[in-house]
Amino acid sequence: MSYPLGVVGGERDYDYWLTMLVIPFISRISLSQQYIMLFKRTSRIAVIVVVLAVASVILNHPLMIRHATAQPSIKDPTLKAESTVSGLSSPTSMAFLDYNQILVLEKGGQVRLVSNGQLQPQPVLQVSVNTESERGLLGIATMPGGGSQGGSSSGGSKNTTTVFLYYTEADPLRNRVYKYQWNGQSLVNPTLILDLPAEPGPNHDGGKLAIGPDNYLYAIIGDLNHDGQLQNFADGPAPDDTSGIFRINRDDGSPAANNPFAQSGNNLLSKYYAYGIRNSFGMDFDPLTNNLWDTENGPASYDEINLVRPGFNSGWQKIMGPISISGHSEDQLVKFPNSKYADPVFSWKEPVAITDIEFMKSSKLGVNYQNNIFVGDINNGNLYFFKVNKDRTGVELDSNQPTGVADLVVDNNDELSSITFGTGFGGITDIQTGPDGLLYILSYNDGNIYRISSQS
Repeated sequence: MSYPLGVVGGERDYDYWLTMLVIPFISRISLSQQYIMLFKRTSRIAVIVVVLAVASVILNHPLMIRHATAQPSIKDPTLKAESTVSGLSSPTSMAFLDYNQILVLEKGGQVRLVSNGQLQPQPVLQVSVNTESERGLLGIATMPGGGSQGGSSSGGSKNTTTVFLYYTEADPLRNRVYKYQWNGQSLVNPTLILDLPAEPGPNHDGGKLAIGPDNYLYAIIGDLNHDGQLQNFADGPAPDDTSGIFRINRDDGSPAANNPFAQSGNNLLSKYYAYGIRNSFGMDFDPLTNNLWDTENGPASYDEINLVRPGFNSGWQKIMGPISISGHSEDQLVKFPNSKYADPVFSWKEPVAITDIEFMKSSKLGVNYQNNIFVGDINNGNLYFFKVNKDRTGVELDSNQPTGVADLVVDNNDELSSITFGTGFGGITDIQTGPDGLLYILSYNDGNIYRISSQS
């Protein structure tokens, strides 16, 4: 899965773009056949003139207007979704500083401040990033004070907030996590915490960050198209800082003392909490059990939601989706001491490119949603909802859902609809429970932050 990037790569000739882009578009919006014939017969210069001449028609066509003003739709009639912030450029992640301020990351390297509901005109930080494919400014996590692992505010006063950023640094080309201090106006005092590869890539960079209930920093990276032991090739290269979830000290990026592979004798592996992950754009902690859950993107089949216990091996490249349909067994996976495989708690046979996952940490939308799961996707702009089962180890379905989804795999559109909570979010990259107890959705395509709240 790649974020929408527009037209990139090599050049095509005039006839190609005319046939593939211009004519189908003007046909779709029902312009007259005379326009289309004119496009076919004119030279390059004339095409430019014609495009300018019909630009106002295109921009004012009802199809364009509807797209610009459309609001997401929520199935629950007691709830509504509305845009609270607009004007963002390819936003990837967000974090609340307090009730009135949000930091939002833009893929191109800008950190934007939303203050009292208003997007401020200038970035509070600009970093130099490589934006090819899924590279860019990708992940953020915050915590009050100076961010010292011991809980003191050394390195920053009690009035500052520590901000961690994950981004693909352009020169040298690396995926890196830096620690900053937020002083109320800007991000200052960058300190390198985690230095990770970015090649060959350019996709599967992961990037999500989270502060765990244990106060360690968690970071996800994808496989970067490597074929090694961390991707379950027994004869492949040794662990190389790919395909995993890291659990590290916030001060210096050193391994957490009780990590599952701390005694492995491998310095790189000692930072790992989980491995065998193809790529992920989301993780969150169950507020009742403190267990970590993540999302994982499949190739041509099987996106996943996983319960990530210490030492989790997600199975890639041998297994995506339930192991029973993979044609492989656990014996074919690369096993490190204390590692363990587990099936996903839920899967999509046809990938929807799922992104973030959020446990709703409030009853403001209704007790039915509290401590249960919302998941977004980038392909459809859908928001999905799942109830967690009683022992908090998986999801449970209700009697109104199709019997076919009882296998915990979505196989068709009816099953997809049965788990869909909302639509029209324009490609979701982040989901957060706000300080006000409402649900906030970050839209990559729309450049908006949507808020879900009660109709009353």
